[in-house]
Amino acid sequence: MQGLNKMNMKKFLILGIALLVTLVSCKKDVIWVPDGYGADQFVKPTTPYQPDLSFKTVVYLPSYRTIAAIDTTALESLTHVIYAFMQPKSDGSLVLQGTKENMQAAVRLVKRHNKKIVIAMNGVDSVFTTIVSNPQLRSKFIANIVSFTLQNQFDGVDMDWEYPRSNKANDVTFGIFMQELGAELHSWHRTLSMAVTAGIFAGTVKEGISKEAIDACDFVNLMAYDGIGTDSANPNHHASYGMAERVLNIWITEKGLPANKAVLGLPAYGKTAANAATPYRDLLAMGANANADEFTKDGKTYYYNGENTIRLKTQLARQKGNGIMFWEWGQDAVGAQSLIKVGFAAAK
Repeated sequence: MQGLNKMNMKKFLILGIALLVTLVSCKKDVIWVPDGYGADQFVKPTTPYQPDLSFKTVVYLPSYRTIAAIDTTALESLTHVIYAFMQPKSDGSLVLQGTKENMQAAVRLVKRHNKKIVIAMNGVDSVFTTIVSNPQLRSKFIANIVSFTLQNQFDGVDMDWEYPRSNKANDVTFGIFMQELGAELHSWHRTLSMAVTAGIFAGTVKEGISKEAIDACDFVNLMAYDGIGTDSANPNHHASYGMAERVLNIWITEKGLPANKAVLGLPAYGKTAANAATPYRDLLAMGANANADEFTKDGKTYYYNGENTIRLKTQLARQKGNGIMFWEWGQDAVGAQSLIKVGFAAAK
């Protein structure tokens, strides 16, 4: 009996060593998932929220893009990935665009690289208007946003309502909503950002973003693209350097956006004067010059931001603002020609 116990102990010891070796050898294949991922209950931090004031390199990742279809090596050049989109329903509940599996794959990838991932909200203008103007719906909407953010391990929320308008009193109700959402997210040490119009033209859309909404945000993504005709020196270009200068000046000087919250939007796509869009990676495949800003083929001229312009705009963002943002990851080139990588290098 005693000999049998010794034999069993020896077998258990050998089995334990074998298991340890197996675990060590497989360690590099294990996908890290942070503590609390998918949890039902969370403990609110007791320390004060501290905003991140560092220069940001941000990219949007639409839900229709799969991880396999993008150049994930660009992650090392990013600070934030914004996963797009989640949409509200008129009762304050949420609907995810795309599949939950695709979203979870994106979260795991970004977290594994120790970067921030944010969930973006967009949707029907009338639905947003209804929700933010009703205190009960607004409260329910905020609770659902925060719950989804925590349960799915997002680091923050990006509001992409296109657009609040001052003639609908959205400037007031949106400001209240952003203040309330920001306070709740910050209490959980999560960020709040928003994407806003270029603001070049006066009107209800430009005035729909109030000081209260700006104050609630950690940073603001300025959509300085899709602006054909906004630069008299380069009227056919939808995202010229001159347009970028104007957008930063308008938001910082006229709208009172603090420079340390201003993130300059950059396009990873080109457009013709007729407003037809083509991904930057496809333009290069067609023969476009990575160091130029326009390319003509088959009688069509495409206007885009090549590497030189991305460097210049990034330097402008360094001087006048505090970050750059790309729309969108799946349109960028791969490898060394990635505009994300070019922008990151220029920001150093």
